[in-house]
Amino acid sequence: MRITLRNASAALCFGLLSIACQAAGGSSVPSAARAAAAPRTLTWEELIPQGWHPMDEFKDTDVSMLDDSDPRAMAMLERLQTIYRSAPVNAALDDTLVRLPGYIVPLEENQGKISEFLLVPYYGACIHTPPPPANQIVHVMPDRPAPFASMDTVWITGRIHARKTDSSMAVSGYDMSAASVIPYVEERK
Repeated sequence: MRITLRNASAALCFGLLSIACQAAGGSSVPSAARAAAAPRTLTWEELIPQGWHPMDEFKDTDVSMLDDSDPRAMAMLERLQTIYRSAPVNAALDDTLVRLPGYIVPLEENQGKISEFLLVPYYGACIHTPPPPANQIVHVMPDRPAPFASMDTVWITGRIHARKTDSSMAVSGYDMSAASVIPYVEERK
């Protein structure tokens, strides 16, 4: 599976994308019509608000010239992690029926079935530090425990909510009670 993000440099580049904020108010579509609607297939880029550019703060620093043990590099990483944890979400997606591909990071597992996990856009996210921005992590509670393993690639389908959740692995900007968690199969265009 290839889920791409715009890359800049190493771990500092994941999640640099954009999307727009929602106007106040609820949906004008009756709930029965929304329930019957087909899910909207999202890209990871759509989860990020337009205009959010977390690396702007570091644009005048040549990170390639910093050693990992340099106090300036450590301070930048700490600042980046703070920015990522508080990353804004695309509120326009709140309560939208969606389907989204990604990788599983298990939070709760019993007898080979996962009952709670994080969905992330790239392999190794949340296992290596820093985790992606909160707006690139979906906290998922499948309707039924799913027989998957760490870093399995899946499609999730359900109503996404723009709601932050703090777990042992990372802060997620979205959550979902997934009606469906199925193995990822690349769609043909």
